[in-house]
Amino acid sequence: MPATIRDVARACGVHVSTVSRTFSAPNLVNPETRGRVLSTAEHLGYRPNRAARALITGRTTNLGLIVADIANPYFPPMIKAAQSQARLRDHHVFVADTDEDPAVEEELVRALATQVDGIVLCSPRMANGAIEVLAREVPLVVVNRVVAGLPTVVMDVAHGAKQAIDHLVGLGHRELAYLGGPRGSWTNKEIRRSAVAVARSHGVSLTVLDSVAPTEAGGVAAAEDVRRAGVTAVLAYNDLMAIGLLGALKGLGLTVPGDISVVGIDDIPLSSAVQLTTVATPTAAAGRAAVDMLLRYDSPTRTGRGPGRPVVEHTIRTSAQTTLPTTLIPRQSTGPGPYEPASFRDARGAESDLQS
Repeated sequence: MPATIRDVARACGVHVSTVSRTFSAPNLVNPETRGRVLSTAEHLGYRPNRAARALITGRTTNLGLIVADIANPYFPPMIKAAQSQARLRDHHVFVADTDEDPAVEEELVRALATQVDGIVLCSPRMANGAIEVLAREVPLVVVNRVVAGLPTVVMDVAHGAKQAIDHLVGLGHRELAYLGGPRGSWTNKEIRRSAVAVARSHGVSLTVLDSVAPTEAGGVAAAEDVRRAGVTAVLAYNDLMAIGLLGALKGLGLTVPGDISVVGIDDIPLSSAVQLTTVATPTAAAGRAAVDMLLRYDSPTRTGRGPGRPVVEHTIRTSAQTTLPTTLIPRQSTGPGPYEPASFRDARGAESDLQS
């Protein structure tokens, strides 16, 4: 027969209410008593009734995690890391997929709002204004988007794009292209902004090919546009597009990296298999950081009801933004361009200056 809360209280020599508070409001229990209760509960195999605890505390110990496309290999490491981090904190995660549709995204947030203590929004496609409205109904942490007033976890994709463009220019490429992703993607805008600025600083040409589906099929569909652009190197919004582009370029009779060099972003597992040069993004670290942020929200207090759902007041005790570093990983999809590599040119120029 499973141990009960009364069994734990009797074994510890404390009142049942003390055991209850140990699990529902541990900050109200003396540390020594709390430790004794937890140790005894573990020894007896006692597990608190989650439904009963939710009625008392107003918390479900459930979290929501909404991603743009669960079929994209970018997201599973983030999902697994978030789930593991939540379990360490005695929470569980509900995962949902929006299929890149902002309307579905909003619908899912509203559907989960009354069933979870908070939601992590990964790579949202909604406008910031819509996210801000939803944040009044349920605690939100946003990954891969900066939203004023909300805690966010972002990858430093701007620096990643800089590393990629510097790498290509250093190899001797002067006609470059950026193969852009979804219009509603904050990451896409950051990569594009940085790539344009860095290309300009090097004095090289950058053609922007925008609004391609962030999938292998999107990369395949863009291959003809890349060929027509007459570029010798491409930076793609993500690895899936870059991988699709690799195969399609070969189908058009072009060699990689002989005719065109290709760089992706994300470093998904398939990237190493096809030897794709890419910018690695720490997706697992982002999942852990987002869960930690969400669990720093103060306990929600129900203050009334809106149309069909409770109105929740909450605050958060954490920094507004966590930025995670990105790293260029050179592989065989990039090679020398038609111009003298910048590193050699710069070294020769410096040598000439010294001789003069």
